[in-house]
Amino acid sequence: MNTTFKNSISILALAFALLSCQHKTVAPPTAVGPVPDERQLAWHEMELNAFIHFTINTYTGKEWGYGNESPALLHPTEFDAEQWVSTLKDTGFKGVILTCKHHDGFCLWPSEYTDHDIAQSPFQDGKGDIVKAVSDACHKFGLKFGVYMSPWDRNRADYGQPSYVEYYRNQLKELFTNYGPVFEMWFDGANGGDGYYGGANEMRKIDRKSYYDWPATLEMVHKIQPEVLFFSDGGPDLRWVGNEEGRVNPTNWNTITADTLYAGKAGISGLLETGAENGADWVPAEVDISIRPGWFYHQEEDSKVKTPEELFNIYMSSVGRGSTLLLNIPPDQRGLFHENDIASLQGFRKLLDERFGNNLAKNGQATATETRGNAPQYAASNVLDEDADSYWATNDSTTTASLEIELPEAKEIKYIQLSEYIKLGQRVKAFNVEILQDNAWVKVAEETTIGYKRILTIDPVVSTKVRINIEAAKACPLISNVSLY
Repeated sequence: MNTTFKNSISILALAFALLSCQHKTVAPPTAVGPVPDERQLAWHEMELNAFIHFTINTYTGKEWGYGNESPALLHPTEFDAEQWVSTLKDTGFKGVILTCKHHDGFCLWPSEYTDHDIAQSPFQDGKGDIVKAVSDACHKFGLKFGVYMSPWDRNRADYGQPSYVEYYRNQLKELFTNYGPVFEMWFDGANGGDGYYGGANEMRKIDRKSYYDWPATLEMVHKIQPEVLFFSDGGPDLRWVGNEEGRVNPTNWNTITADTLYAGKAGISGLLETGAENGADWVPAEVDISIRPGWFYHQEEDSKVKTPEELFNIYMSSVGRGSTLLLNIPPDQRGLFHENDIASLQGFRKLLDERFGNNLAKNGQATATETRGNAPQYAASNVLDEDADSYWATNDSTTTASLEIELPEAKEIKYIQLSEYIKLGQRVKAFNVEILQDNAWVKVAEETTIGYKRILTIDPVVSTKVRINIEAAKACPLISNVSLY
């Protein structure tokens, strides 16, 4: 073998070795704590969902019906579920949860198990089915459909007895069998109190922890529709945020330990608003609030609809802190979304598009103090590729690190958006943001958790460089996105 041929072989071997080194595979980090399942991940990505409260209360002016209201009161003259859902589609909502039965016990579908339902009303000559109309509209416009069915029933004579639990489960079977896919089942902690109860007109109390036998009830529903997510005060899939003010706490862990929680348990709002850093279960908070002071339509509130700017602020304190916003829009007595509500939703959508429509970091460059195994699959540049499945990571032993974004030219920056790669758990416990001003780094924000999404508002600053400093984390930080607006 001649020398030239030997040298060629050596060069090829060296080149192959270098190429192999550049494309080496470095093992991903192991998951930390509980992680979301596929259903929960899809829910996080929805971000904006709508609650729709509509029933006899719409016509009585009440928020909680007593249970003795006549079905004849339900008479929407211009009912149009497609108007509801198309409006929501156009303004960026991804799902709808309909109050199929509120505390008064009146059912918006023709139920085989009661006469206190829509079949006894004049609506569409007793042949109407509002649950079906909304479900069909969601299917037509590509929104997911969810149901609220109150566990409390102020109409039923047997509420508080074992036979009522059977009744409740039978109605759940109707909803989950006859109306297509249901993405979320919503039930709250309002259980027991005064009511009509078939004419008894008395106070009734139940053991909220045991009466409904929630594990068995939810298992029954899950067998009908395995993909449904269950929402209540303590989950098991999604948790109440502990208030109806449109906010989750700035520190927002997606984890709690759910085995001691149940719908209606007192004194847990603080836990629900913040979550538990070392909770055993992934149970993210859903933020619910109404666009009006009340949950049902009341004409006297037509002038009190939240403004687009108020809705934007609610978005920032819910979606902007890693939760999903469930915004209630109650149809009026015509059976339509009121013009004031629609105008506010449209203005809200315009603000979101204006403020988050142009990602200044899109053409920037990202560098970091450390990259996991010096491997390209964990490079800092991953935070700018707008791919939720790629991320920047450090080595396992590193829980403090910095990420720097440089823009092609100086831009005014007001909003900073961050996302963790939550498929491997929520990790970041503390971070700050600095912006380069006059050749010096100036701290503009200091926060705790990030989670699925965190949006920070700062005083507008013109600069070319932003630095995110991870100050503490449960394990090596995994950041999937950084956007600047």
